[in-house]
Amino acid sequence: MNQSSLRVAVDCGCGTGADIAYLAELGYCVHGFDINRDAVAICEQRFKNNPRVRISDASFERFAYPENGLVLANSSLFFADPQRFDKTWASIRSSLGEGGVFAGDFMGMKDSWATGYRSPTLPLTREQVNGLFDGFDIIRLDERDEDGPTALGRTKHWHMFSVVAIKRA
Repeated sequence: MNQSSLRVAVDCGCGTGADIAYLAELGYCVHGFDINRDAVAICEQRFKNNPRVRISDASFERFAYPENGLVLANSSLFFADPQRFDKTWASIRSSLGEGGVFAGDFMGMKDSWATGYRSPTLPLTREQVNGLFDGFDIIRLDERDEDGPTALGRTKHWHMFSVVAIKRA
């Protein structure tokens, strides 16, 4: 789906690197970052002999986004600093080349973690999510609004918008 000439991808909040491994197999040079030091250490060890992979211990706000054809932000952007999100989003947008793809999730207003979570979160309305993609062709925008388990097996209410969009010229 990446229609740019850039074979560079950024995995925001990369965790232990499952998406990095897949993208590297597809021939991408992959830049992954996470604020979880344990996840970064796992990725550093996992990809230490792969010249296509670069791992950083960084937040959304501190990461230096390279010019790329793919930004992946699965279940991560809602942990970006809400007070600095405009600047973060501008960095993500400007790093993505024409014809490049953004694929990621945004937290909705009805999510259990939208208020009172242990750290600030960034809940958005559907209209706000749509507004982020001016200058993009939205290929898919799915909404999840249901109870379900977390990675730790606890039940919470999930309200998320999953977006796949291609940046226009």
